[in-house]
Amino acid sequence: MRELIKMVPVVLLALLAGCATAPKQEPQIQRISPEALEQVMPKPVPNLTLEEIVHLSKNTPPEIVIEKIKASNSQYDLTPSQAIDLSKKGVDAKVLDYMHARREQALRDSFADEINKREKARMAELETLKREYQLRYQQYYDPFWGYGCSPYFGSGFRYRRW
Repeated sequence: MRELIKMVPVVLLALLAGCATAPKQEPQIQRISPEALEQVMPKPVPNLTLEEIVHLSKNTPPEIVIEKIKASNSQYDLTPSQAIDLSKKGVDAKVLDYMHARREQALRDSFADEINKREKARMAELETLKREYQLRYQQYYDPFWGYGCSPYFGSGFRYRRW
């Protein structure tokens, strides 16, 4: 019987420890819908048409064509068949590589911007929760009674030495 009485505090402590620990939660990944993905992805902006690029490629070196694409801030979403057709029409491989690399960089930048925006929102939410937690557990200060001694909010009346 005494052994059971001695084990009761140990069992109670084990139960309290089990209740006090929160189960580990796996991180949740928020998936983006196709409609939202279309809004996030940058739209190709061809200020120079493909025909103009073909015409420029026939008369000028590839570095100048690339500079004109940079100056016009053009972006192209070329399919493989379009790239082959442009190559057959005389567009240099350097120009096609640049067009593809610029599109890939625009996609990476847009995804990075979206991730940064979500991370800022998450950090703002965590900061708000932290502030609420601090305010909830902060002791009330009554200018007359002091910390934690208010007859309204504290632990009752305590004599205070002046």
